[in-house]
Amino acid sequence: MAEETWNSVAGDAQVGSLVQAGHIEVVHVHEPSGRPPRAPCQLPPEIQHFENREGEQARAFQATEDWFGGGSDPARPLIISISGLTGVGKTTLGFRLARRLQESCPDGVLYADLDEGRREGTTDIADVLRQMLRALGVPQDEVERPLSARHRHYLDETRHRRLVVVLDNVRRFEGEAELLMPASAGSAVVLVGPRTPADLDPGVAVELPLRPLTEEHAVQLLLRVAGDPEPAADREAAAELARLCAGLPAALRVAGRWVRRHRRRGWARLLADLTIELQENGVPETEPVWNATYHDLGAPARTLYRLLAAEPGPVIGPQAAVALLGAGAEVAEEALEELEDAGLLDLVPDLDDDHDPDDDPAVRLRMHALVRAHALRRAASDAAGGETAGGRRRNIRWHLRQAQRADELGAGKRMTLAARVSALPGTPDVDFRGKSAALRWLHTERRVLHACVRVAYEAGLDAESWALCEPLWTHQLDHPGSADDIDSFSIGRDAALRAEDLPAAIRMRCQLARPLWESERFAEAGRELDAAVSAAALLGSGHRDRKLYASALEFRGRLQAEQGAWAAAVPDYEHSLRLHQQIENPYGEMLLTYLLGQASAGLDELDRAADDLGRAHAMARELERERMTARTGFALGRVLLRLGRPAEAHRLYEAALDGARRRRSTSEQVRVLEALAELYGAEGDPDAAEQCLAAARALRSRPQGLSDESGSDRP
Repeated sequence: MAEETWNSVAGDAQVGSLVQAGHIEVVHVHEPSGRPPRAPCQLPPEIQHFENREGEQARAFQATEDWFGGGSDPARPLIISISGLTGVGKTTLGFRLARRLQESCPDGVLYADLDEGRREGTTDIADVLRQMLRALGVPQDEVERPLSARHRHYLDETRHRRLVVVLDNVRRFEGEAELLMPASAGSAVVLVGPRTPADLDPGVAVELPLRPLTEEHAVQLLLRVAGDPEPAADREAAAELARLCAGLPAALRVAGRWVRRHRRRGWARLLADLTIELQENGVPETEPVWNATYHDLGAPARTLYRLLAAEPGPVIGPQAAVALLGAGAEVAEEALEELEDAGLLDLVPDLDDDHDPDDDPAVRLRMHALVRAHALRRAASDAAGGETAGGRRRNIRWHLRQAQRADELGAGKRMTLAARVSALPGTPDVDFRGKSAALRWLHTERRVLHACVRVAYEAGLDAESWALCEPLWTHQLDHPGSADDIDSFSIGRDAALRAEDLPAAIRMRCQLARPLWESERFAEAGRELDAAVSAAALLGSGHRDRKLYASALEFRGRLQAEQGAWAAAVPDYEHSLRLHQQIENPYGEMLLTYLLGQASAGLDELDRAADDLGRAHAMARELERERMTARTGFALGRVLLRLGRPAEAHRLYEAALDGARRRRSTSEQVRVLEALAELYGAEGDPDAAEQCLAAARALRSRPQGLSDESGSDRP
């Protein structure tokens, strides 16, 4: 039953009797209170030239009318499936339909390309759900970690919204697209993929298999892109060129741009040039178009084209392209302009889910899959010896250098083991304008960095492979729950082991353990940490070795604490504390004292907890660690409240709130405000309690990107 219909009859006696008789059930759905509705629109600008597909559009619009206006009461969203070959225009049609569907689904449009996060055939659905929740206005600190929790949250957020959801490169329904279906029956979903998923419920509203354009429509699209009037005398030449493009819109658009650049040659000569290419190479369908365009490029642009094909990520920044080519910024910029003018490369704004609306969006380079495949073929036949390996190494080292710089600026001083990468000749660094920008870069580039870990390992660049994991660790702390973290830290561990770098292997095992236990893979995390602690015990007595040993023990203690085994955590915490005291590391001593206080609180040893947390709080103040001062004070306040000392707890809560506000840490402000509300309620002051809750709700509803809580207080 539609929501408005239910509301109009909810008080009816007949409905009440049905509820009492157990024939229907009232389900209470959590809705975030105080958050204003947000209507995202993740559609790109309308494509300039679109040809035909009237039949497919008519079928889709008729299905929409039948679904939403036929008087029926659907129990699930409208589903439209678009399928076909690469380059046939599936995504373009999907966007076109989504714009029309907005009339029936006015609460926004979400878009996800499932191939962007796909590894070995599997998409990281948890990360896709995180991005969709962020697009719907859910603050980062409210997005839960496990996939199941994110899915429930997504259902709650979409239950009363009429959305359009476009899912690109869908390969299967179960376990993939199924988890991204909005809960509202008033929504619409457009599935785009090579074929309609075989496991999709047969109740799909309409299937739209796309075939290449007919010759007539292909010629029309070609001429419109070329900007040429109807060539009456050369109609057959234009038709032959369209046939060479196999009726694929992606190929026709590139061919049209090529024709526009060389219009003086005339259609007959253009056709002759392309026909020669076909005869010499014997490549069917679109290969002549790509080859002719490629050969028309200058030497640096051809080299960059071949190198971009092997780029590990789906997109790349212009500065990274400079490093990839290795010929200096000016040469690379000219090559990029050539590739863009030839239609072989798209420059697109990168609007990530944490993009600051006050900042100009970063420009990214994207190569169409059809073009990328051609570039790989050209690399196989044309690349000089060592060209691909040299570009790969420059690209990995440039990304590693920027990641190290972003990590140092964003996370501050902490223990790292990898040597710093020096600047690459002729290649500019990213201009990080402050801590937030550095952390945002790590987030935007996370997929490329994860891919670089794998590519470096496969290329035998072991030092670079595990070194990339150190800045990815900083990103993981603020954005947990990604399957990429487990993959990359596993590869980093293997790279360190293959390089026989024992300290690096210990560090990688510790970093791997955290995403494992966050995924509730506690046994695997335990094996990694047992191995790390055993290896660390064999290290020398130097400051770094002892600190690394203390860190491994701390991680193993945290693993026990994560499982509620507070007593089991204490021995490792105490051992780690002794090591920090031996090497005179005051920050480590403060941190372990804090963790021991938390363990005592978990064991209900409140007096001991208060002593430990009080010492940790005093040490954090002395060290001028603002974040840990607030955190230890808040933990101490919670223990004092349990000891019946509310006035002291109140003062500590207020101090923690002031510190969180100075650092603009939204999640900590919310946590303290909610604790204050609970305290005011216990004291019999409901008005003050409600004010705290209202302030917390306002913070939760505020759109935000990366917070400033990623301070220097990192382990």
